[in-house]
Amino acid sequence: MLMVACSTPSQRFERMAQEQGFQKTEIMGSDFLHVVFDNGKLGTASTLHVYLGGDGTPWIGGFIKASDPTPRKPIALKLMAMDESPSLFLGRPCYHGYANQHPCMPDYWTSARYSEEVIDSMSRALRKLMSDYGHENLHLLGFSGGGSLAMLMAERLPETRSIVTVAGNLDIESWADLHGYDPLEGSRNPKLLSTLPTMIRQYHLAGGKDGNVPPSIIRDALINQPDSQMILLEDFTHGCCWEEIWNEVLACIDVRCVWRHETLK
Repeated sequence: MLMVACSTPSQRFERMAQEQGFQKTEIMGSDFLHVVFDNGKLGTASTLHVYLGGDGTPWIGGFIKASDPTPRKPIALKLMAMDESPSLFLGRPCYHGYANQHPCMPDYWTSARYSEEVIDSMSRALRKLMSDYGHENLHLLGFSGGGSLAMLMAERLPETRSIVTVAGNLDIESWADLHGYDPLEGSRNPKLLSTLPTMIRQYHLAGGKDGNVPPSIIRDALINQPDSQMILLEDFTHGCCWEEIWNEVLACIDVRCVWRHETLK
């Protein structure tokens, strides 16, 4: 118990990944090093599922920049553990113990968490992984701020076949206004993306009781994505209970499902 209490968020995250049987590697993006956890099935099919985690803890107490922003509650990791397809979790720049490595600085997990540099590095790292293992098609699955990254990365990755966002922060301006936060200067806003190709299936899951990213933010953010689907789970919160419906979500990734929210309560 003492060891767990004294461990860092990065160490706890890695321990949880190991408990799921995931393998850890590292890969360079553009200027940043990224941690990767995979389920041991890379290269066994042409399609790759890529999980993108939330923002974690950029701030301590709302005013101190965290020394390790790695997610304390790795929901994306838990969802990936249910996925039987070739899958990996792609870490963000400066997360997972890399916060002190050049060129990291706190901006990359606070105001510039969705900056061009972050998006470019993650996209380059993912393209290298695809090349190394022979994957030709991508499904991007992002929780919370990972949903923001999924949208922004899809714009750069024509291999993307579907996007699934879970409680995704798809309008960072409205989200910051809602909570009284400073604007995320230096970050791109997914709401302002041009319409993504219709070949990319978009499923955006929203929790009816989500006080962090309310359904209205997600709905209004999709104004430029007319072919997307928003699925409302009335009783779900920001962190609960996405595992309950994840198998249904996975069943729809490779086909164009038309959901009504009643089927996913």
